[in-house]
Amino acid sequence: MKSDRLLSILLLLQTRGRVPARELAERLEVSVRTVYRDVESLSAAGVPVYAERGRHGGIELLAGFRTDVTGLTADESRALFVLAAQGAHTALGLDAAFGSALRKVMAALPAPHRPAAETASRRILVDATRWRGGPQPAVDLEVLRDAVFADRRLRLRYRHSGERQVRTYTVDPYGLVAKAGVWYLVADRRAAPRLFRADRVHSARLLDDPVRRRRGVELADVWEVLRRQVEARPERLDVTVRVRRDRLDMFLRLTAPLLAGLPEDDGESEWVTARLTYGALGETRQLLAFADQVEVLSPSQVREELARTAASVTGLYRRPGRAPG
Repeated sequence: MKSDRLLSILLLLQTRGRVPARELAERLEVSVRTVYRDVESLSAAGVPVYAERGRHGGIELLAGFRTDVTGLTADESRALFVLAAQGAHTALGLDAAFGSALRKVMAALPAPHRPAAETASRRILVDATRWRGGPQPAVDLEVLRDAVFADRRLRLRYRHSGERQVRTYTVDPYGLVAKAGVWYLVADRRAAPRLFRADRVHSARLLDDPVRRRRGVELADVWEVLRRQVEARPERLDVTVRVRRDRLDMFLRLTAPLLAGLPEDDGESEWVTARLTYGALGETRQLLAFADQVEVLSPSQVREELARTAASVTGLYRRPGRAPG
């Protein structure tokens, strides 16, 4: 609706200052011509908004103009109070600030929408951590957070997965990303995008130098590039298994991140076929935890890997045990 769009433009200009017309058009999913027509409508309604053409131009409100907007709908009010992943604000040291902000927003909501917003905060909870993910190592995000908010460079001492050596990097941070309960630092190193898992950072030091990000590149852009790189790694291994029906629920819970689609289930057979995607051959040993309740059908290299591992375990336990000490 045009009224919602006008309100969105007003809020964006209040929070961002000067904004290019093309950026507004992309955010609102309309044409640049429509944005200029909306600006004319705002101006006709008495809002002191103006547009400047040229390379560094954009749309801007007259300096000092502010307006209190309370025209939130019921669904928008609910959306504000659906809490994000538990622990995210705690990890960033923003728990108290987040609670204070929600109280202020609640006070500013139109009175008829306050009960709906309060109910949403009690009825909807998002927990991004996996089931049985195991204990997570302690992560100190303080220095990383400070670098992100202060736009400063970072000196990291970092250990990559599978390595004992700790390496030193100087990086230009874009921001922090929490994915499935794990925190990542998204940064450039020598103008190339890099991903650093926060729990592998041995130490971090804030440098005096201002951050050197690529012009026009935002956190979401870099994260999308890195996410695609991780998901497109060539070592993906597609595995087809069959699962006994009475163990299917547990199997699905424990392998949910690996499932390549819904299992093939006719509702009657004793076995159900499922397909999983692993990153490496060694990761498929996880399937041995299901003993004879899960059988790998293909590929043959996974069957052979599991057979070798099972034989090694059998040989270990057939030898006489050693007494403690």
